[in-house]
Amino acid sequence: MAMDDVREPLKSRKFRRCRSAPLAEHVPLETTNTGSVPVTESIFRNLHPSFRKVGIFLAFYLGIGTICFYLVRNQIKGEKTNGVLDAVYFCIVTMTTVGYGDLVPNSVLSKLLACAFVFTGMALVGLILSKAADYLVEKQEKLLAKALHMHQKVGHIQVLKDVETNSLKYKCIVAFILLLVLISAGTIFLATVEKLDLVDAFYCVCSTITTLGYGDKSFSTQAGRVFAIFWILTSTICLAQFFLYIAELNSQSRQRALVKWVLSRRTTNLDLEAADLDGDGVVGAAEFIIYKLKEMGKISQEDIRLVMEEFEDLDVDQSGTLSISDIVLAQPPSTEK
Repeated sequence: MAMDDVREPLKSRKFRRCRSAPLAEHVPLETTNTGSVPVTESIFRNLHPSFRKVGIFLAFYLGIGTICFYLVRNQIKGEKTNGVLDAVYFCIVTMTTVGYGDLVPNSVLSKLLACAFVFTGMALVGLILSKAADYLVEKQEKLLAKALHMHQKVGHIQVLKDVETNSLKYKCIVAFILLLVLISAGTIFLATVEKLDLVDAFYCVCSTITTLGYGDKSFSTQAGRVFAIFWILTSTICLAQFFLYIAELNSQSRQRALVKWVLSRRTTNLDLEAADLDGDGVVGAAEFIIYKLKEMGKISQEDIRLVMEEFEDLDVDQSGTLSISDIVLAQPPSTEK
C-alpha cells in the first residue's frame, strides 16, 4: 500500500512537470538567417516592433494622403480652415469611415483618391487593432492588477498569474476606462472650443466614435480639427477594441464552462472506448489527456493526425518510441553554412 501511495504521485508528477514545447504566446516569431537562434517574444516586447511598424505605416499613409488631398484641395468642397490641416483631417475622417460630410470630394480625381484611401485606411485601422492597440492595453494590465492587489501582500509572480488568468477581463476594464476618458475629453472639448451645448457635444462624440458621422455636428474650427486628428483615430479604435474584447470574453466564458462540464461529468465505458487510441483495451494517461482535450475543443482529430504523422516520420525503427538515434536518422544535420 505504501509503495502504491508513492508510485501514484510520481506518475502524475511526470505528466505535470514534463519539459514540453513552449506555450503559444512564447513561440519564437522569427529566426536568424541560420535558423539556429530564435527571437523570442520577450525580445520583441523590448523593441516594440509592432508598435513601430504601425507607426511607420500610419505616418506613410497620412503623409501620402496629406500631399494628395492638399494638391486637390480646390476639388474638395465644404467648410475649410487651413489647407494642410484640412488634408490631414480629411485623411483621418476617411480612414476611420466617420465621413462627416463637412469636406466632400467634388471632382473625378478627388473621388477616386477618396475611394483608394478609404480602403487602405480601413486596412490600416485593422492593423492598428491587431497590433498597437492591443499592445497599449496590455501595458496597462499589470498596472491594473497591481492596483487591485495594492492592499494585499501579493508577490510579483502572483500578480502575473492573476493577469494571465483574468487577462481578457482586465483588458475590457482598461479599454472601458480609456473609452470613458476619450468620450469625456471629446464632449468637454466640443462644448468649450466648438461652442456646442452639452447634449450636442455628447451627440457628436457618440456619432463620431461609432463612425455614424451624421454630419450635422462636426469639428469646424482650426483648433477643433487639430484635436480631431488625434482624438477621432484613438477613440474609434478604442471602441472597436472594447467590443472585440467583449466578444472574446464571452467566447472565453463559454469555453471555460465547457471545460468545467467536461471535467465534472462522470466517465463512462463509452468514454474509455473512445479514449483508447491504440485499441489495446487500456487507456493510459496520455490517451486520457488527449481525449479530454478533444472534448474541451482545445485540439481536433486533424491536430492529432498531423502530430502522429510527424511522430511516425521520426520513429525510424518503428518501435513506437522516439530515441536520440531516431532523431539523428530522421533529421540529418544541415549542411547549410
